[in-house]
Amino acid sequence: MSRRGPLVGEFFMNGDIACAEGGISAGCRFFAGYPITPATEVAERMSSRLPEVGGIYIQMEDELASMNAILGASWAGVKAMTATSGPGFSLMMENLGLGIMLETPCVLVNIQRAGPSTGLPTLTGQGDMMQARWGSHGCYGIIALSPTSPQECYQHTIKAFNLSEKYRIPVLVMADEIVGHMGEKVVIPPPEDIPLTPRRKPTVSPEEYLPYKPDADLIPPMANAGEGYRFHVTGLTHDERGYPVMTAEAQDRLVRRLVDKIEKNKADIIEIEEDGIDGADVVVCSYGISARVSQFAVERARDEGIKVGMLRLVTVWPFPEETIRKIAKRIKAFVVPEINCGQIALEVERCAGGAANTILVPHMGGSAHRPETIIDAIRRAVR
Repeated sequence: MSRRGPLVGEFFMNGDIACAEGGISAGCRFFAGYPITPATEVAERMSSRLPEVGGIYIQMEDELASMNAILGASWAGVKAMTATSGPGFSLMMENLGLGIMLETPCVLVNIQRAGPSTGLPTLTGQGDMMQARWGSHGCYGIIALSPTSPQECYQHTIKAFNLSEKYRIPVLVMADEIVGHMGEKVVIPPPEDIPLTPRRKPTVSPEEYLPYKPDADLIPPMANAGEGYRFHVTGLTHDERGYPVMTAEAQDRLVRRLVDKIEKNKADIIEIEEDGIDGADVVVCSYGISARVSQFAVERARDEGIKVGMLRLVTVWPFPEETIRKIAKRIKAFVVPEINCGQIALEVERCAGGAANTILVPHMGGSAHRPETIIDAIRRAVR
């Protein structure tokens, strides 16, 4: 097979393929996955492109093994990712928790479809957003991004890798079937123009190295297997050596750090887009394909003289709590369109704390909202 590096230039591609190319541009050289609609194109693209850039693609026997494989690859020093949807995302939850406990950098792309169970494999949904936050058991922090276009699928996958390396955590790219299968122009810059976050390596000798001893920012440097450093990794509660310690005190110390390394760095992690928030009576809060439909509805409502702003969640987790609280004090209501029966709307309502109403615009899946339903909700909000 001919060898070539990352693509450069302007291309017409769908969001799934853009996620794969974003991974390659970020330095991903290992992909393990299992075919599942509507995420299969990510794996297909990786299967042909990774050999061209000196990487490895492997189709695993299932999604459990896929998630486990990328954890192992990451510990060997390779940037690794997987992609799935619906039932596969559920199967990955156990090893997602393992990756969080082991503090393993990697990326998981979820091209959401309508559920529950096998649901509508070929049609869209946004029903995995709470699962993304709480799908694995226990307490932990998580980072999840939500692209609205193939261009953002490319960019967010790179950003996901950078965040995963910086905070030593699996990062989720929560796209949806419409964005995943939507074909648009994607601009891929030269590699030298793409900022990449390197893995933080130990600065002490192998004899002094403790694999889970954090720096001041709560994140431990990470040695790779085979570099001469001794380490032990386990999903059990562990000390700074990585050895199991079965006490409440060890649990408190470890889990607080796993949560705090995300919570205390939210200002660096969270990205949102605001449009016309100042002076608005109502704010539409949305993400993914729902945000694209919402933008048209917002423009129509403005034509009617309604003072309406737009808040797009680029980062869904950690949730922009303080932003919602501040906005809630200045408006009458939030309108939250999402392709489920209410998930992120619950977070908006919680953070608004009664200072502003929260109007959910639910859609059970299979298609995007009709703009008219969002416009009607905006009208109701200002009555």
